[in-house]
Amino acid sequence: MDERDIRDLIGQVKRGGLSRRGFVQRLAAVGLAAPAASQLLVAGGVAMAQSRSSYKPTKRGGGGALKILLWQAPTLLNPHFAGGNTNREASRIFFEPLAGWDKDGNLRPMLATQIPGREDGTLAADGKSVVWKLKQGVKWHDGRPFTADDVVFTWEYAKDPATTTITTATYRDIVVEKIDDFTVIVKFPEPTPFWAQAFVGANDMILPKHAFGAYVGANSRDAPANLMPIGTGPYRCTGFKPGDSISGVINTAYHLDNRPHFDSIFVKGGGDAVSAARAVLQTGEYDFAWNLQIEDEILSRLEKGGKGRIIISNGGGIEHIRLQSADPWTEVDGERASLKTKNPLLSDTAVRQALALLVDKASIEKHIYGRTGRATANYIDYPERFRSKTTKYEFNIDKAAALLEKAGWKKGADGFREKDGKKLKLGFQTSINQPRQKTQAIVKQACQKAGIDMELKTIVSSVYFSSDVGNPDTGGKFYNDLEMHTSYSGADPEIFLRSFVSWDVAQKENKWSGRNTARWQSKEYDELFKSATTELDPVKRAAILIKCNETVVADQVVIPVVSRPDVAAVRDKLVVDLSGWDSNTWDLPNWYLES
Repeated sequence: MDERDIRDLIGQVKRGGLSRRGFVQRLAAVGLAAPAASQLLVAGGVAMAQSRSSYKPTKRGGGGALKILLWQAPTLLNPHFAGGNTNREASRIFFEPLAGWDKDGNLRPMLATQIPGREDGTLAADGKSVVWKLKQGVKWHDGRPFTADDVVFTWEYAKDPATTTITTATYRDIVVEKIDDFTVIVKFPEPTPFWAQAFVGANDMILPKHAFGAYVGANSRDAPANLMPIGTGPYRCTGFKPGDSISGVINTAYHLDNRPHFDSIFVKGGGDAVSAARAVLQTGEYDFAWNLQIEDEILSRLEKGGKGRIIISNGGGIEHIRLQSADPWTEVDGERASLKTKNPLLSDTAVRQALALLVDKASIEKHIYGRTGRATANYIDYPERFRSKTTKYEFNIDKAAALLEKAGWKKGADGFREKDGKKLKLGFQTSINQPRQKTQAIVKQACQKAGIDMELKTIVSSVYFSSDVGNPDTGGKFYNDLEMHTSYSGADPEIFLRSFVSWDVAQKENKWSGRNTARWQSKEYDELFKSATTELDPVKRAAILIKCNETVVADQVVIPVVSRPDVAAVRDKLVVDLSGWDSNTWDLPNWYLES
């Protein structure tokens, strides 16, 4: 399907000859995911489908306590510092964006009254601006009114390089202006095909100016509201113990009628995924458990517990291994993995190529993940439209050994290779859970057979996924040769692929908030990525993003392992609407218990 075909289909929808659902299904058949298909319709002048919940309660409260397990314990509650998914989930309980993504890839208004579109002029035809109309009467948890000033402030806060937010790349090149107290315009420097980034989705929630106004810049991490949030969400925070638990009570002034259903919320962190699943599916002690990265065999047994059910949501999750381009073992000017250094072992192309051949993805899928993880050669594996058809993966110990031998890495008496006096020994870190430790063991065994010595390191999840600038063991600092975790591409892979641009490197200067933790730099990649950010032709843009994916895979910046859908456990009678394109808690105001 080429550009002409897509435009013809959009014309059929506008004339009433083809339904929105039919359009999305047609494009899904050629690999275009629902969020991107919906964006094409909006760009073509067709109003976005109105996403609605099936919420039934007729009064606010009365549902008792809602108990959630985020076993990778949250460590902060500011979404703009939330480098780990657990912190994004927890922040979404209290803060809200202008809009969120539903499971069908449609935007649902949250703090906005409507989704911008061509039909009313709120989405500019030239792709260079979008107007958001804000809800009136919304109150922050302390009773102060929510206005356009808060939206403009959030932009100012996030774009300031001294604030060191992880969202700064979204905001630093745009301009946000107040039109009136309840209208803002977002201006882009160039035509922007995916305009629904700023103030939308998992990280991009609105902050109250009065709570964070004194904390823009160097003292941003000192804001009390980082740990005791003042948001607009359905629950007010009453207590937070970083790395342990969160408690909240119903927001009786919440801006949606009859919501929320529950009188209080309690979030418990710590433990492991298996215990979390058991607490919902077998004991019924908790109502919801998130991110169940569990061996499929164990998950299937737990499902028979009779207290709940499993929900699997397709999205852009990819379990992958990153390779550190800088030297994580040498300190320069008070900083390890400095851009002034090169990794003494991984700078050798043969070593990186050998490692890619030593990850037995097929076995990892078959014996660990099953239906919850598909072996893949691509860092961008979903939406399917952005999945490369040319990348391939191979597991071949002999081939890896031959590559190393040819490159001059010779085996010593201990069976491990060395070259020019350097031992081929690599450190490999990840967070603690059974699938990841089993994957580490599979990789280490293959590496040993090829002559690579490997030291495994496991880190408590609440530390690994935290944004603690003083902790050397966070994934953001990445003070090791290899590390493994899951990242999520969301509704569009552009932000995901920003993880490899040279201007977004994690370093001391930005308090390690940059997305490029591998410190890889490529002028070719930078130029390729920049061209995708301004290409309005959806077919050409997809081809550019596919090439970005192929580039980082070919250079072994990342070694994709398995494509992971989101897996959650839900108590019987608890009604939830989960989306693979947003946080699990994106629709929290509409959760309720069936009577």
